[in-house]
Amino acid sequence: MEDVVIRTLEKVTLRDPILVEGLPGVGNVGKLAADYLREQLPAKPLATIYSKFFPPQVYVGEDGIIRLVSNDLYYWKAPTSGPHDLLVLGGDYQGISPEGQYEITERVLDYCSGLGVHEVYTLAGFAQGRVVEQPRVLGAATVAAHVEALKRYGVVFSRNDPGGGLIGASGLFLGLGRLFGMEGACLMGETSGYFVDPRSAEAVLKVLGRVLGIEIDFTALEAKAKEIDRIAQKIHEAEQRTGEPTPTPGSTPREDLGYIG
Repeated sequence: MEDVVIRTLEKVTLRDPILVEGLPGVGNVGKLAADYLREQLPAKPLATIYSKFFPPQVYVGEDGIIRLVSNDLYYWKAPTSGPHDLLVLGGDYQGISPEGQYEITERVLDYCSGLGVHEVYTLAGFAQGRVVEQPRVLGAATVAAHVEALKRYGVVFSRNDPGGGLIGASGLFLGLGRLFGMEGACLMGETSGYFVDPRSAEAVLKVLGRVLGIEIDFTALEAKAKEIDRIAQKIHEAEQRTGEPTPTPGSTPREDLGYIG
């Protein structure tokens, strides 16, 4: 097996497609957002990515059938009035080593470049180490034009956040993307970092939907957010009964929490 294998499931011709990446990371914000976008469009399977840089693992379904862990690329053709089709990248894991991150990202970008991609949006979570009731969406972009455009949608570009830069796929798809002639931006939803965070994913998707001119029904995602809120409240009540301290912004060093992914 090669280090990275991309198996095309269907040959398609796309109209000036935009790539949207959302892989597992902090709060699973990017993955939740990408998966929800894919379901709502709905997008169709285009290619499956296998790699030696993913964990040596297979998943076992409810029917007892296994599948190798992977990343998956989906496509959506916009109505005739829309200027761009979309590619949505999601999956089970990011690469488990720096070499793997670079190799997988480069191969996927090369594949997408062949489909005509010139613009990339990466979706991620930004851990704050505390519960965030109304998450902001922070941004980072490849060019000033994207910064100014995203500011109009309420995206925050902070001098200090993210302090350590973008880590993982959300950063590499932008950095390496420029080598393929692609520009774009990362949209980061604030999250505690302690739970899967549908509310942060919704905040990110609301911005992305406005940027891309796509209407998204958030009913199902809002229901997931309420369920997470109930779970978090139960954990908080249990901690109070046992006397264990709940996490606070100062209980863990910020530099350990400021991970983007």
